[in-house]
Amino acid sequence: MARRQLSFPLYIHITLLAVVLVVLTGESLRWFGDAIPGAWEFFLLVALAASIALLVSRRIVAPLARLAQEAEAVRRFDFSDHPVVRSSVREIDAFGAAFDLMRDAVRRFLRINQQLVTETDFDRLRPWLLDKLVDIAEARGGALYLADASGALRITALDVEGGKAKPAPDLPPLSPQHLPLLMEAACKASRPLSGHLSVEELCTLGLDEQLAKPTMLALPLRDRHDQLLGMLLLFKDEEINEASIRFIEALAASAATSLETQELVKEQKALLEATIRMIAGAIDDKSPYTGGHCARVPELTFMLARAACAQDSGPYADFAMSEERWEQLHLAAWLHDCGKVITPEYIVDKATKLETVHNRIHEVRTRFEVLKRDAWIAYWKGVAEGGEEALLAQQRDALLQTLDEEFAFVARCNVGGEFLPTEQKDRLRGIGARRWLRTLDDRLGLSRDELERMPRPAPMLPVEEPLLADRPEHRVPRNEAERIPEDNRWGFRMAVPELLYDRGELHNLTISRGTLTEEDRYKINQHIVQTIKMLGELPLPRHLREVPQIAGGHHEKMDGTGYPCRLDRSQLSVEARMMAIADIFEALTAADRPYKSGKTLSESIAIMAKMCKDQHIDPELFELFLRAGVHNEYANRYLKPEQIDAVRIEDYLP
Repeated sequence: MARRQLSFPLYIHITLLAVVLVVLTGESLRWFGDAIPGAWEFFLLVALAASIALLVSRRIVAPLARLAQEAEAVRRFDFSDHPVVRSSVREIDAFGAAFDLMRDAVRRFLRINQQLVTETDFDRLRPWLLDKLVDIAEARGGALYLADASGALRITALDVEGGKAKPAPDLPPLSPQHLPLLMEAACKASRPLSGHLSVEELCTLGLDEQLAKPTMLALPLRDRHDQLLGMLLLFKDEEINEASIRFIEALAASAATSLETQELVKEQKALLEATIRMIAGAIDDKSPYTGGHCARVPELTFMLARAACAQDSGPYADFAMSEERWEQLHLAAWLHDCGKVITPEYIVDKATKLETVHNRIHEVRTRFEVLKRDAWIAYWKGVAEGGEEALLAQQRDALLQTLDEEFAFVARCNVGGEFLPTEQKDRLRGIGARRWLRTLDDRLGLSRDELERMPRPAPMLPVEEPLLADRPEHRVPRNEAERIPEDNRWGFRMAVPELLYDRGELHNLTISRGTLTEEDRYKINQHIVQTIKMLGELPLPRHLREVPQIAGGHHEKMDGTGYPCRLDRSQLSVEARMMAIADIFEALTAADRPYKSGKTLSESIAIMAKMCKDQHIDPELFELFLRAGVHNEYANRYLKPEQIDAVRIEDYLP
């Protein structure tokens, strides 16, 4: 059964009342019996004593009740300002003042810890932290040192004027073996120590000689592995009391943890930055003809993004990018082509139609050479058999000239161009119908995969074959694992060719535009599929979750006919649409491609204007691209002088 408890005020009331009753009773018994009519005076005195006791107890208890309310508020983490609780009782008054100081200390501690946790700018955090520590210690100033990778201490924030701390000047680092005695002793003891620094030691630290007079507090900052993270110096005209030192030490422990975390985040970002530049550089270095593409596209994208942020009118008047959004765009832009690691170099750099690992025009030329030798053999054979030499020579020379002309035509078609007419395709097929005699087994020296694609049974040798052909072994089947199911989780909507490669000679030579077959084109376009897959597998933090979408959207079109997901303008972020413009403009003006020369500024703008009308690129961003002069800024930095010509932007705007 619970014991009944009386409140503190009731205890006081009862005690005081008892005392008064005892005193009054003792004095009244002497006359009570002789003066019954005066008994009312006795009760009057008792009532008066009780009233006095009640008033005194309330005066004592009221401040304690308010302190109890303040304690309850602190328990609820309510640190709002309240008047200091005062009392005429010395002990209660001291308790109220101490409680107010305690509440203020806890409030400051929590606020500083909150800032340490939430601040993401490491360079801004260090001077701010020094400011707070100087303020708490009521010091003249201070200095904050952080250890670098070698363990040397570098000054990162300095306050010598008792004002606002500033980033420190560039001073030589302090070797752990040559620290001032006070700092060295604090490091060895792993606790704060106070003392003085000599003039020579101050000169070593790069501090003013006048700081030799104030008391110095050296406080080592250590991480969770007890490794020296840095050192805090505070200088004050009088001794720093133990209470302040303990508070600073507790706060410094939290600061050390925060600084360690910030340093880890900084190192991770540096590692990520180095990694993405390494990947982008490797992709560029993979091909001598696309070198710089992965570096130039980000720069052009950033130019356009900065132009959008600078607008104070128009569609992008309210456009702004936070630091985290810039980080996201930076990562997406640098990794926008990371999927090209799977694209064969000979496909990316396919400069001629017959090119695979090598240019197969050499094989075709050899066959023409065989036919030309056959023409000479037929001539000498006819002469040996008694034929008319002049007629045979005329036939021979006519055939040799025809073969030379036909090979030259085939070679021109191999180079590729804007368009190959139907009549030229028919002529290629006619040339390919010529026959030549093969006497060697074409199955010798082949790999297992090549042998599996060869037709069976093998023809008897010698055998006549067409000069140009689409043979069964030219058709490389596609693995089923490379096909994209319709219900894929990435939302890819791309038509996948039946074959992985079709290396048929006529199939390639009769390509209408450029040098790529349908299979080649898909293999190149597949890099964006791989980009989205690769980036989607990364455990990106929340503020970088849109990186795959931004990096993977630069081949989409505003009308939804792009790839790989056929997204339209409303489904694409502004950053993805910016990158699409940057990627196209860089590709048009690039002068390091084997299959084309870099176009001039006006030619590139004209092509992009047509793409804008066809709803391939964002018209509002294209207008911003021109009006803000982004094309000129990029041209002056990256284009050859002969590519930079006059552009009248009004001719290309609606």
